Amino acid sequence: MAEYLKLGPGAGESIDAYLEYRRIVGEDDEGKLFTPDEYENYKRTVVPVRMKNRLFVSWTSPNGWDCKLIGPETLCFCQHRYKQHKTDFAELPSERPILLPCRAKGCRCKYYNYVPLNGSQPIRCTRCKHYSDDHSEDPSHTCKKGGCQCVSFKSSFTCSCGQPTYAHDTIVETKEERQARGHPVGHDVPYAAMGGLTGFSSLAEAYQRLDDSGVGAPSEAFLNQPIGASDHPFLRMHASTLNQIEAGRGSQTDALTQKMADFKMTGTDADMDYYEMRYQQRLKEEKMRARGVPSSRPVSKRGLPSSSSSSSSSSVVSKGHSARGKPASATRGKPPSKTMGKR
Repeated sequence: MAEYLKLGPGAGESIDAYLEYRRIVGEDDEGKLFTPDEYENYKRTVVPVRMKNRLFVSWTSPNGWDCKLIGPETLCFCQHRYKQHKTDFAELPSERPILLPCRAKGCRCKYYNYVPLNGSQPIRCTRCKHYSDDHSEDPSHTCKKGGCQCVSFKSSFTCSCGQPTYAHDTIVETKEERQARGHPVGHDVPYAAMGGLTGFSSLAEAYQRLDDSGVGAPSEAFLNQPIGASDHPFLRMHASTLNQIEAGRGSQTDALTQKMADFKMTGTDADMDYYEMRYQQRLKEEKMRARGVPSSRPVSKRGLPSSSSSSSSSSVVSKGHSARGKPASATRGKPPSKTMGKR
């Protein structure tokens, strides 16, 4: 029999308060909750300094992209999370790079060092083929496997930016240093170990992030380009509405896009006609590419099946077969029938 946990009317507010407490305090309470007075004193003394001296941590590629923005739960090479490292400083250190040692008991990690994952699995070392967690967490990162002579971890695992892992660097920088690089810093927040997170887009990879820390925002010309043959079918089907919006800009669409905009789906047969038009368009684009003609060239309506005929797609016959399903070459060598000879 299933058991249900019943909560009182104020349970939701209590859960929200605990989550807020955990985001602000992090690991500073060492597993023992602060009393209300201790919690208020913590917010008065620690939070203002944290917001002033926040450190931004990112895993950066040679082209300047922040391929990974480090957050509270991001694992270090030592297999401990970023929030378990030292992240708050009363005064920012003057030495560079800024070292963030691990505070976990017995850990020898001297600085936070991000290492990517291959899906959910750790990546392998290029030298000894052992996993990253088989190597020591101390700065040497020697392999801990018995008999292995690997002196340091190095992986050629390729990031989504196209660069290998060993070409990336874990950067710890202040707010001013990050602004000098032209990367976003977001708003000042009281939460612990926020690292490089500045918004929801920080969870995406660099090639998907449309800000200065990633691939960047698309140009105005890209966003306002006319609808063409390579655009999504949804845009093509609503091209008539978009044409009214784009009328003031002088943009035009090709013939196939306009035909799809005028096309009305009424059932399965109409759907087949629609996909037949897309198939014919792909054939035309392949022929145009074979002739060296750019694919953005407007395509005429000639040769496209009519949208009013619902059985056009079912009557399409491949080039090498006859209408009855037999190869066309099988009927070419046959002599004419007697009926045809008499005529």
